[in-house]
Amino acid sequence: MDLSSPAAIARLILPKVPLMLQIAIWHSLRIPQTATKWDLKTELIVKTLRSMLNSSHPTPISEQQRTSLHDPGIKGKMWISKTTFPAPEQDHVLRILHQAVEDLKEPGERYTPAVMAAVEVEWTGYRANVDNHRQRPDLSERQHYSKLMSEVRSDVTLLYFHGGAFFMMDPSTHRATTSHLAHLTNGRVLSVRYRLAPQNPFPAALLDALIAYLSLLYPPSAESFHSPVPAPHIVLAGDSAGGNICVSLVQLLLQINRSTTKSILFHNHTIDLPLPLPAACSTMAAWLDITRSMPSVTANARYDYLPPPFSREYASTFPHCEAWPTDPPRGDLYSDTSILSHPLVSPLTAKDWTGSCPLWFSYGEEMLADEVQVVASKAAKQGVTVVSEQWEAMPHCFALILLGSSMSKKAYQNWGAFCQDAVKGENSRTRGLWIEAKTGKEKEVDIENICRLSDGEVKERMEAAKAARHLGVEGEGKLLPKL
Repeated sequence: MDLSSPAAIARLILPKVPLMLQIAIWHSLRIPQTATKWDLKTELIVKTLRSMLNSSHPTPISEQQRTSLHDPGIKGKMWISKTTFPAPEQDHVLRILHQAVEDLKEPGERYTPAVMAAVEVEWTGYRANVDNHRQRPDLSERQHYSKLMSEVRSDVTLLYFHGGAFFMMDPSTHRATTSHLAHLTNGRVLSVRYRLAPQNPFPAALLDALIAYLSLLYPPSAESFHSPVPAPHIVLAGDSAGGNICVSLVQLLLQINRSTTKSILFHNHTIDLPLPLPAACSTMAAWLDITRSMPSVTANARYDYLPPPFSREYASTFPHCEAWPTDPPRGDLYSDTSILSHPLVSPLTAKDWTGSCPLWFSYGEEMLADEVQVVASKAAKQGVTVVSEQWEAMPHCFALILLGSSMSKKAYQNWGAFCQDAVKGENSRTRGLWIEAKTGKEKEVDIENICRLSDGEVKERMEAAKAARHLGVEGEGKLLPKL
């Protein structure tokens, strides 16, 4: 499916017109339960997305991936500078990553060892005083970086990881998000083109994230566009699967610092441990349980568009392609089934957040809400500064898909303000908020007791989900989490 032309988009949307008309009529009559919480635009977007993502004839993974990687081009109120961080010649970073995975691993958990690779990135900044159609100037990438930096007005550097269920999307698909965050923070964003599954399973994306973070701190060479960025000026940021990478990266840094390793080599730098942590970690609708086994997956389905978790029936309908099933077959796009509950795969299982940087979570009354609350509650109880903002009746990644709505605008404003405060060192208070739909009225909640699930219940649910996915070699080869 190619969405690069208006005709292609029309072919996608036209079959949904009858559904959209029905949604509009029902909403006007206040028939759906959601009518009292949503306006018509929200109703149309969420329910149309739900229809598309719940198709009984799913598109092959490779086709979904190709379509999602379409670059819409660069124009308007953004500066983009593309560059590549080279893979370090030494294997120290690879070894400390694998050691962290091993140290946190349970018996019987398996994974595909990562391979070092160069990491492509996009520097993103806000371009003032132009309209939305202004074309990108014909300049070198280094010149684009200079233009970008000429409009930076703060110390904020966001290290951004895009969403897309680990197998879709790209920095190019998230330029509207990253340029908006650059504007809100008066800073700059480094958006990472991490390697996608299923071709590159865990921990490849996490390795790319670690290399990107270290490259900010310790530029790989004199040819790097940027000067060293102090850790207190860096805020991790991401949505959905990208939020997972952010939170997993924090846990990885904590685990590396718990190790007995004294120093590592990174290009021409000798880095003494412990590694410095970023100023903060900020996520929008973070996907922190890859098994998708928490109660909110079903309890909050009426407000979301994400499809339900894996079912045996769906596994048998999924078309084969060059990307899926993998060889050898496995039960998840992102990792082997056995390691789905590893704390660097599904961070809600992490036991120790002591010493973490401040954590900011923004999410809806969505299917992934429970897993966010598990992490937020546990970290807060362990003395970490945590901000949890849950938006009533809002779907997954509502701020990104409901652009222009009051909820989206406010969520973005809060995101930018948190990042600015973190770099200024002003995030000192843990707090939980429940934001009412339509009115935006805020109510304080007890973040330490926001989660109703015990560690035992979380583990039991995840193990049951893993067992359901583990259908043997033939079954695993057919299986796909429908995201």
